[in-house]
Amino acid sequence: MKQEPLREEARDPQMKASARGADTNSRVLQRLGIRIAGELKQALPPTIFFFVGFNLIVLTTNLLVASYAVAVSSFMLATVAALVVGKAVITANSMPFLKVFDRAPLIQPILFKTTIYWVATVITRLAERFMHFSVIDGNWPGDFPSYLISDFSWQRFTAISLWILVLFLIYVTVSEFSHLFGPAEMRRLFFTYRPSELQLNRRQRARELMRLHRLADEHDLTEFRDPDSPAHHALVEIIERLARTSAESTRTA
Repeated sequence: MKQEPLREEARDPQMKASARGADTNSRVLQRLGIRIAGELKQALPPTIFFFVGFNLIVLTTNLLVASYAVAVSSFMLATVAALVVGKAVITANSMPFLKVFDRAPLIQPILFKTTIYWVATVITRLAERFMHFSVIDGNWPGDFPSYLISDFSWQRFTAISLWILVLFLIYVTVSEFSHLFGPAEMRRLFFTYRPSELQLNRRQRARELMRLHRLADEHDLTEFRDPDSPAHHALVEIIERLARTSAESTRTA
């Protein structure tokens, strides 16, 4: 009878250790799932954009050569190319120097990120071609440079790369404006605001912000904290006008 509590006590640390191990495994799996979901979320917008763009190129190209009874591209190739671009975007986004021009005028991050994405896509496409050459076709990897010189279709590769460059320029421009204004504001700009109302609201906000800037230059912080000072009353009036302008924009939206 006395041996049973001893057995239970010996069994208890083992149960605790197994519980801790299961808890650690669950946390690792949860972190892995969050990371994979984040990467998929990053890759989804460029993949969808380039899926539509590439299939549009395939459609127009096949229409141009339809009189010759030739189809130069297919839906599957366009889909694979879109997935390759999505993978290249994930790889480029992990590079810390990608945000080096984020505080510069908008043209600089657009051109810089377009170039980085395009170079990453070109390298990824060549790597995919190398894997196909060596693994699927069963060729010796050392013969890949001679294959690039003799049998590889550089004309087709260059044409597709130029289209990718143009599509990346469009994608990065829209993406930078979306980061600047925010996704909700971009939706309102495209689908809700009337141009005349938008221009009026922008002008009103700009005037009030200029008044706020001049007020901050003319008075110090202690005057703004004093509820009876003219600077405090002027500050409150400017904020109220800005709030009314925002409320009018929200009602319009």
